[in-house]
Amino acid sequence: MRQEGRRVAAAGVRQSPVRPPTPGLSRARSLQSFFLRQAVEQGFDDAAFVDRRGRLSEASIWNLAFWDGAAVVWPEAEMLGGTTMGIVRRQLDRLGIPQRVQEVTLADLPALAGAVVMNSWTPGVAVHRIGSVPLPEAPSFLEVLHRAYQAEPLISP
Repeated sequence: MRQEGRRVAAAGVRQSPVRPPTPGLSRARSLQSFFLRQAVEQGFDDAAFVDRRGRLSEASIWNLAFWDGAAVVWPEAEMLGGTTMGIVRRQLDRLGIPQRVQEVTLADLPALAGAVVMNSWTPGVAVHRIGSVPLPEAPSFLEVLHRAYQAEPLISP
């Protein structure tokens, strides 16, 4: 897996009779694979899902997180919340790092200071572009997420 950053297509933006997969169900569904293959054919590394209200929710096998320069921004939309996302959120709270949940649309991206995808493989891989919208590198954001993940005890007390 490339760790230097990902370019993510925004799937589900076009009007289509086929809806992106239902959040909360297994990610192994064929529609997710379809959107991922379509994104790769268009020169992207992955596909992010946009709901009918235009809100970004998650990527094919990843959760999304954004950075406003001071706080972690979690997308407000239906999604399957991952284990790593839960660990990071819990530890960000413990470390006193601000975070919030809010709707994030493609139009909101230029105002953000960075984005990542995360799953059980990693607490953060930078996203450099979603659709046609470039996103800035945010090494401090990645460092915060990795530090939060590493702060989780391996065995609960």
